[in-house]
Amino acid sequence: MTDASDVATVDATERRELLKVNMGPQHPSTHGVLRLELVLDGEVVVKCRPVIGYLHTGIEKTFEAKTYVQGVVLTDRMDYLNPLGNNLAYALSVEKLMDCEIPPRATVLRVLLAELTRLSSHLMFVGSIALDLGASSPFLYCWREREKILDFFERTSGVRMMTSFIRPGGLARDISTDIIADISTFTDAMPGYIDSYEELLTGNPIFRERTEGVGILPPEDALALGCTGPVLRGSGVALDIRKTNPYCGYEQYDFAVPTGTVGDCYDRYLVRVAEMRECVKICRQTLDNLPGGSVQTSDRKVMPPPREELAKSMEAVIHHFKLWTEGIRPPAGEAYVGVESPRGELGFYIISDGSARPIRVHERAPSFANLQALPRITEGGAVADVVACIASMDPIMGEVDR
Repeated sequence: MTDASDVATVDATERRELLKVNMGPQHPSTHGVLRLELVLDGEVVVKCRPVIGYLHTGIEKTFEAKTYVQGVVLTDRMDYLNPLGNNLAYALSVEKLMDCEIPPRATVLRVLLAELTRLSSHLMFVGSIALDLGASSPFLYCWREREKILDFFERTSGVRMMTSFIRPGGLARDISTDIIADISTFTDAMPGYIDSYEELLTGNPIFRERTEGVGILPPEDALALGCTGPVLRGSGVALDIRKTNPYCGYEQYDFAVPTGTVGDCYDRYLVRVAEMRECVKICRQTLDNLPGGSVQTSDRKVMPPPREELAKSMEAVIHHFKLWTEGIRPPAGEAYVGVESPRGELGFYIISDGSARPIRVHERAPSFANLQALPRITEGGAVADVVACIASMDPIMGEVDR
């Protein structure tokens, strides 16, 4: 498809036509319903324009018709590779509105669940970038360990992915000692698994040929475009919300913030692999220092009374009934809390008018911001490298089309 504006003069005697190509929205390498309008000069990408909006989820608007607790189930479905991390960001924002204290055990378990979710997401990234570039074996190995993590989530919440387990006021329930023991065993074995992924990919000459020097994003451009997470850190900027604006006691944990040096696809891969090792370190620290006690706040404006009280107290039954039928009622005001998701800064901005339903919920979605850098890293490169560039951004379209 060409028009007059797509005719490029190469020299006085030669005129070449540029080709417009639609990549997606149902292309297997776009990681969701993402459409790219590409203008090509032979094999070179002259222009790349991401086109979004194909999911039409309307999740942010749906929040306004749900109570604050019902809204938790919507957060799972935004970034479906980071459901517990989404739960956490939303719960922290609601708790900021309510000025609610969370028990220490719930806080530590939240960190454990968030880091296991980050590990699960990065496993999907490592497997999928290898698969996009023609290597199928790493995907199978990464999927093996990801399945183990999802098994922990299923045993904990009854659901493998959309757990809705982290809620305003704490957790849905405690995690049993046998699950904690199995997570500990898995955590001890995980560094060896990461070694095996690196043996397959990190030094692989074909993988390096496809990713080194490809899709370079300078740090000043990454900052100007609002990139966060591994995309920004791959460009050499050591910005991590867990360090700069700690939440859930992250300032108590010992972990590094990996960064790249070039800002290419290979650096973004290396950063995520290094982050997997840091996830394991944080998980180990949570397991070694897990306190006892409740996993739900004692603030009865947020959480209902314990189940055992229902058999002994009519007041507890009434309180339970009213809380779940009418919903919690934060005071009028607004709150925002940002967390470090596997893709960058994730936050929920919530406005309350004092009723049981928010009047506005807006998500600061890292994939939405990071996607703006796609033209910057693809234009001027080969069309064959577009797949590697998309994979290195690790976008989730569920949190782009909200």
